[in-house]
Amino acid sequence: MSIPEIKHFNIRVYALILHDGQILLSDEYVHDMKMTKFPGGGLNFGEGPVDCLKREAMEEFGEEIEIIEHFYTTHFFQQALFYEDQQLISIYYLARFPGIPRFRISEKSFDFKELANESQSFRWADVTALSENDLSFPVDRFVINMLKSNAKPQY
Repeated sequence: MSIPEIKHFNIRVYALILHDGQILLSDEYVHDMKMTKFPGGGLNFGEGPVDCLKREAMEEFGEEIEIIEHFYTTHFFQQALFYEDQQLISIYYLARFPGIPRFRISEKSFDFKELANESQSFRWADVTALSENDLSFPVDRFVINMLKSNAKPQY
């Protein structure tokens, strides 16, 4: 397999929000594809990763989150799924809600009212019951295995 010429970096920042052995997941319908991932999104130019995650929380939940600590940054090559000429770099932070979340949390996956061009719902999932196949993206799969083993990567 030949690697295409990478012209851009696509930096994504995600929140790992844990509560009572469960983690918050985002089920989304974007680019004509259903995907399950951690809440978060793309870093804008001029924005730091923590600022990005706080902005994304306001956009997705309409609520603030507290950043606990950095958990992981991609340490291997990952081509962006939707853009052939972009290398993906994902940054993960442990985070929490300062109070009880007020936004809608679903009991089941992909609990959308309607599938439009883009839709999103959130749900709690038991960390120990999650498998790699429950998440859509390779880096998220790597991260869930780290969470399940209670280990950060050693370099």
